Amino acid sequence: MSDIQDIWQNATIILRSTLNADTYERSIADIVPVRIEGKAIVLGVSYGIFCEWLVANYKDIIAEALQKATGKKWKIVFESGHTVQPRAEEAAEKAAPQASALQKTAENAPANTALATIAKPDHGQTSSSSRFNKRYTFDAFVVGDNSRFAHGACLAIAASPGTAYNPLFIHSPTGLGKTHLLHAVAQETLQRFPKARVEYVCSEEFCNLYIDALVRKNLPNFRNHFRNIDVLLVDDIHFLGGKEGIQEEFFHTFNALYNSHKQIVVASDRPPHEIGGLEKRLVSRFEWGLTTDIQVPNLETRIAILHKKQSEHAFKIPEEILRYIAIRLKSSIRRLEGALIQLVSYSSLSGGVPITVATAEQLLCNLFNEEAGAQITVEQIQRAVADYYDIRIADMTSKRRPANIAFPRQVAMFLARKLTDLSLTTIAEHFNRNHATVIHAIDAVNERQTNNQDFQREVALIERKLKNL
Repeated sequence: MSDIQDIWQNATIILRSTLNADTYERSIADIVPVRIEGKAIVLGVSYGIFCEWLVANYKDIIAEALQKATGKKWKIVFESGHTVQPRAEEAAEKAAPQASALQKTAENAPANTALATIAKPDHGQTSSSSRFNKRYTFDAFVVGDNSRFAHGACLAIAASPGTAYNPLFIHSPTGLGKTHLLHAVAQETLQRFPKARVEYVCSEEFCNLYIDALVRKNLPNFRNHFRNIDVLLVDDIHFLGGKEGIQEEFFHTFNALYNSHKQIVVASDRPPHEIGGLEKRLVSRFEWGLTTDIQVPNLETRIAILHKKQSEHAFKIPEEILRYIAIRLKSSIRRLEGALIQLVSYSSLSGGVPITVATAEQLLCNLFNEEAGAQITVEQIQRAVADYYDIRIADMTSKRRPANIAFPRQVAMFLARKLTDLSLTTIAEHFNRNHATVIHAIDAVNERQTNNQDFQREVALIERKLKNL
């Protein structure tokens, strides 16, 4: 079999059986086979940004389908600028008026997604508070020294959107309350200004909505929605790192809102200048306003958080047990909440059997093990290695490959594999690489340690510093 059309047709049969119908239609159906170049198959799409998205999300799946269809491995190359011919059923549908793709998606989407408001580009439309997590309010947020500044900034924004701290950039490790504050801003703003248009969206969701609008030729509706709201709250903005096409779209969305004096709040797991692959113009815009962090809460704050969460349950946990949990679980508020729920559930199901330290130790052993593994994070490893070799944190996730950057990056990948329980794929994501690159880095560091005792001591020194954090 040599004809590209036949090869792609057989591959799509395999892909249809692998993916659900909606995923196939949205992500694969509009790809066209272009040509064979040696050991590479060139596939065409309409837009360059769609190429980036396919490489990040479906390249391996498509390569596997092509291998099954032909019995040989292929290099996959995506090429933009190809016009997709409408399928027969689509041509028939065009004869009748219909709702846009985003409108259709919105009709079937859960109420707490961005899609729920994209359905109608009516600029007078207000936001529904039902789309936000009712538990994430300012009243439910326990303020400590670790979060006082971020909490105060969010309160000020909700009281006067677009005038104070615009944009606001909040950063912290996972599980310390960024998402809680974003939802609190949304709900408090709507209480004060019921007609306000407020949108909360994860950057990954923003990316998927944009790709969907591109594929279905519905960009005007997408842009009308995101550029005509009063408060935009974007979570996990670091997801945009390395995604140049999406950054371009977000850049113009940011400018449109900022120039209209609309409020922008952004959350990330690191400060703007440390997000690898983030364009300088976006970094500078994120730093126009206020940048603040949320730190790990101290013991007193962790105990206060447990008291606050316990007030939501009928069964009460003894004070000594709450303190024991707070001492053992330091790095994540989510983990604290999970521990409390487990103990309350046990107490409820066992008929109110008293919780002892021994019982808590047994019931929460998995969480305690997670905590032990979570003490050293990939971000901490990246920072420690960057400091030792005198390079920038951003170099850890950049596409630059000079030896003075590439090898420290390999050391960081090696230590991430050794000192965390993360999978190769997850570690790769932290470095904007794939899991094969991580495997190569581990092998390279192991080999160099075997042949170079000075280098072995360097790695050991960085490891000791991390364990003593």
